[in-house]
Amino acid sequence: MHEPIDLIPEKALVLFSGGQDSATCLAWALARFATVETIGFDYRQRHRIELDCRVAIIARLRGAFPAWNRKLGADHIVDLGVLGEVSDTALTRETAVGFAQSGLPNTFVPGRNLLFFAFAAAIGYRRGARHLVGGMCETDYSGYPDCRDDTLKALQATLSLGMDHRFVIHTPLMWRDKAATWALADALGGDALVELIVEETHSCYLGDRSHRHPWGYGCGQCPACELRGRGWRAFAGVTA
Repeated sequence: MHEPIDLIPEKALVLFSGGQDSATCLAWALARFATVETIGFDYRQRHRIELDCRVAIIARLRGAFPAWNRKLGADHIVDLGVLGEVSDTALTRETAVGFAQSGLPNTFVPGRNLLFFAFAAAIGYRRGARHLVGGMCETDYSGYPDCRDDTLKALQATLSLGMDHRFVIHTPLMWRDKAATWALADALGGDALVELIVEETHSCYLGDRSHRHPWGYGCGQCPACELRGRGWRAFAGVTA
């Protein structure tokens, strides 16, 4: 490990989708907390392949980082199929990725992160985990309102009041661009973690894992792939 970190003797619950950001956040939490559990959500997303990637990522983390393996606890999967049913977006329908009349990308799933944290808090309440970790970012992002720092600060207060239990929402990527996210992975776990994220995580909105790029698998054209690739090139010092 490259980054000196003070251990927090508590449990954290990481919102772990199987993507680059959440995998980096999982490593961040494992470096800081005494115990870490993970939670994922099946909302009938178009890129459900990410749920399979979660399994491979956890297995490789356990094998490559023995100290983290000892901290890594239970993984939880929550069926949120109803979210996919009520959403009409490019992440839950076979629709071309573009912009909605609101001006937001049509990949925005209304209420998604709000629901994710609400369910994470309910499980955290039961499991004794008051620290909730998510990969939301307001620097390199698509303008999703539920990724904003103000939204999540308000949600932290709401969850704490509504459950009469002090929750802390951590968003370690909030002010990092994608290049800085790659750099954080390198600081936490070196080449081994960076290579794991390249090979095993999934970001592509279309669920494409047939095309291999220097930064990982994906269609290479959707906004998620473009963002990930641009960040990788900046991190690696390569000009497009």
